[in-house]
Amino acid sequence: MTGFGALALLVVAFGQAALSAAEAGGGVRVWAREMPSFSEEDYRNGVESLFADFEERTQRSLAPGSERRVGLKVYTNSGPGLSTPLPLVRAVVASLENRGFRRDEIFIVDQSRFRLAQAGFLPRAGTGEAGTFEGSRVYALETGEFFDSDWHYESPLPPRDDFRRLPRFRVDIDEEAEAVGEDRLSYLPYPLMHEVDFWINLPMYTDHPNLGVNGALLNATLWNAGNTSRFFNSRSTGPVAVAEIAAVPELRRGWVLNLCTLQSFQYIGGPGFRSLYTSSRRELWMSADPVLLDALMVREMNAHRRDRGFREIPEYVSLLEFAEQLGVGRSDPGAAEWVRLR
Repeated sequence: MTGFGALALLVVAFGQAALSAAEAGGGVRVWAREMPSFSEEDYRNGVESLFADFEERTQRSLAPGSERRVGLKVYTNSGPGLSTPLPLVRAVVASLENRGFRRDEIFIVDQSRFRLAQAGFLPRAGTGEAGTFEGSRVYALETGEFFDSDWHYESPLPPRDDFRRLPRFRVDIDEEAEAVGEDRLSYLPYPLMHEVDFWINLPMYTDHPNLGVNGALLNATLWNAGNTSRFFNSRSTGPVAVAEIAAVPELRRGWVLNLCTLQSFQYIGGPGFRSLYTSSRRELWMSADPVLLDALMVREMNAHRRDRGFREIPEYVSLLEFAEQLGVGRSDPGAAEWVRLR
């Protein structure tokens, strides 16, 4: 797959399988579960009630299928202050075990071994312990063991930080600045596409200076592939890459849910963690639509920005709009059909 020209091709490839109630103009379910606290017990009760209601309303089971394997994409890249909480992951694992998965059939994945260790998903370097978290295998994408050479996203954007800023919607780069060979390729998470019954996205939220929002879409795409740092600095090609990767049919096929905690989110200064700009709300949010979840969190972050006199994130967030064009989800917060659980 290459550059912006792949947008139309992916829409055709995705075809009717990409159509949903969101594209048909109906509401899109977003679950919200009140949390008395963020204790282990309350996380377990909260996740179980969300999963049970999802299964009842959608008639989609979260039980094992033919692969007997499920992936959890966590977020640790802002550091331990804003990583997917361990109690949330334990709660998800427990609910999946209740549905028939063994713990060794559930794996956890993110970019950096160092960040995974900082967050508590892996042992600190030098301990000699296996790469597991309480019986579940943990993959660090940077090791390359999660990739297959035949599955990649290709873009001419050079793999360095000093590339020329491009006009909106353009990806043609001066020949001398183009990435070549392996530098053009961003390898995709093969096991999440071909070796699972389904996978669940567990993002955390910050703003992003170039892409607007660092949440469900980024956690499932740029933080879920190799050689993607080049896209984080580009306001033109970065959103295109996010949308195109998110629309890959093989990745979308098993991407069943996005579940985020509002235990901590950062409304300005991201993606690096800055505790002064974090807030909290006693809720879990969940949706099959990552675009809508991101749009709702942009609205939430903007409310905090207004209250504190900061400039808001613009209403037009191109990565959300591009993803909507490719049938990944809805970018209008008004499309949310809330299911509120207590």
